[in-house]
Amino acid sequence: MNELEIFKKKLIYRSTYRGTKEMDTLLSKFVKKYINDFDKIQLSELDKFLDFEDNVILDYYNYGIVKKNIDKNKISKLFKNHSV
Repeated sequence: MNELEIFKKKLIYRSTYRGTKEMDTLLSKFVKKYINDFDKIQLSELDKFLDFEDNVILDYYNYGIVKKNIDKNKISKLFKNHSV
């Protein structure tokens, strides 16, 4: 298994075990849908996106509330337009 595949598995894991069932479902479906289409730069942005706290991601997704510059992350817009 190469380094990129290991990194992808790590991102999938991080998106699947967030702490709440809602976030686990929302993020894991998003990541699994796009992960194999992302290049290294997008994967790095996804990694940074997953660093945001659940409430920051949820507020942005549900209400468009921008906290901690989540809207500056290149993955945010794609995530915001994703539907489960």
